[in-house]
Amino acid sequence: MATISLKASVDKKSNRVVFVESDEFFVDILFSFLTMPMGTIIHLISNLSPTNGVVCMNNLYKSVENIDVRYFRTEACKDMLLHPRNAAAAYCKSLKLKIDGSGTSSVFCCENSECTHSGYKLWSNYKNLYCGCGRPMSSILNLPCRAPSNSGSNKRNQGVFVKELARFVVSDCFQVMPASASASISLLTKLGVVDTSNIEERIFDIGFTEVLQLLECSLVSRTPLTEVLLARKEVPELRNEDSLQRISLLREKLEHQSERNGETSVRLVVCKSKKVVCYAEASKDFLDLLFSFLTIPLGYLMNETHGGQSKGSIHHLYDSVIDLDARKYLKSNDIKEILLNPKIAPGSGYKNQPLGVKEAVDNQQYYYERGSTSQFFIQGKIRTESKCPGGSTLPLLTMMDPKSPYKEGTEGGGFLLDPAMFTVSDDLVVTPISPVSELSLLEKLKIPFNDIYDCEVQVGREEASRLLAASFVSESALTDTFIRKMPKDALISDVLKE
Repeated sequence: MATISLKASVDKKSNRVVFVESDEFFVDILFSFLTMPMGTIIHLISNLSPTNGVVCMNNLYKSVENIDVRYFRTEACKDMLLHPRNAAAAYCKSLKLKIDGSGTSSVFCCENSECTHSGYKLWSNYKNLYCGCGRPMSSILNLPCRAPSNSGSNKRNQGVFVKELARFVVSDCFQVMPASASASISLLTKLGVVDTSNIEERIFDIGFTEVLQLLECSLVSRTPLTEVLLARKEVPELRNEDSLQRISLLREKLEHQSERNGETSVRLVVCKSKKVVCYAEASKDFLDLLFSFLTIPLGYLMNETHGGQSKGSIHHLYDSVIDLDARKYLKSNDIKEILLNPKIAPGSGYKNQPLGVKEAVDNQQYYYERGSTSQFFIQGKIRTESKCPGGSTLPLLTMMDPKSPYKEGTEGGGFLLDPAMFTVSDDLVVTPISPVSELSLLEKLKIPFNDIYDCEVQVGREEASRLLAASFVSESALTDTFIRKMPKDALISDVLKE
């Protein structure tokens, strides 16, 4: 099993990692965290501990697991939320330690090798789809997956995101800086270390398990290196006022925005005395938004918070990418954009998504040749080879929208079917609507009927951004999005429209 060796400076007195020295291999792995969809992250770290500290995101993931597949437009919709694809998979498959299986998924097409549609041959990443002709897409395509030219695919070009031979120091809180004496002294000074006799050099070999633990700790801990390398568990609890401060910061950043693109609505049941959301009743439009959070990469989420702090240390990693000189330390100018504002995988988006998150575009196009074996040609490289022996044009391979049932034949829809309605708790547990369960929830919260009222709120770009941030740092996402006071002592009536 592959491992990476890290040289660490440890403060013996406080039993804490001050920093580790790192080459491109370890920093590439840390930066890859920013490209991972939240659904992938929740899936990976849920194997480490039942409660991983990202309560609302974890509840969304579990809700998708528990909701009957009949509520989804296709079986692939549920699969793509539980195992979302990484738009940067072509890069991540070259990492020295891979934890999310990037680049290993199969590609499928219609079981009928003769099936084409107006010059196109449909393909999908999901086996449980049906072609436009109605047949299962169960035949495997050996579509070549070429790594980007700068992704470390050969021994003379080892780096994936950062350049080969680059050296860095990584602080305990995941601040990444170019290696230098001034950087290490600065970190020692910040920790108040003045006696160098307390500093000890240690070597740690990390593998698959340790990388998973670092991913988890980056979301919930201020000292991920210490917790993983020294097995010193001190995960700080998220205080409610901490989450409010972060959501308020995001609101202050967004208070001048007035975009209402993709606006939907949701009905809230609110406790008047406690000023909290008991639960919400929502249609598929609002649930499509919530569930889309699982397809969004961590780097995009950090970008949406506009520099607001996270519960753990991941914001330090994000800020480190901002501060790095791209020309000197990153493999290309495009890498910085991939890490700081990553896109979702092709086929993961839908029309009128309030956040307006963009899908990655695959510029590599292939043609399909029918026969006992299938061959593929990159469009534009060998144009003459896109012709059959008889002179007719080969069908162009085209990805099928995994959310579109073949009988429906429409693209751009969300994940769920109309007219289903759902109940959403304050911490984003989603269940098919049930008045009996809603009454039980009020009983559990000890809220009498005469202390509640319902109201409808609109959800546009601004509200969607607040909700995304709240789902990451809060345990009461609906309340922190729609009810909590805004920075300038805004009244509840300014947020809720009865």
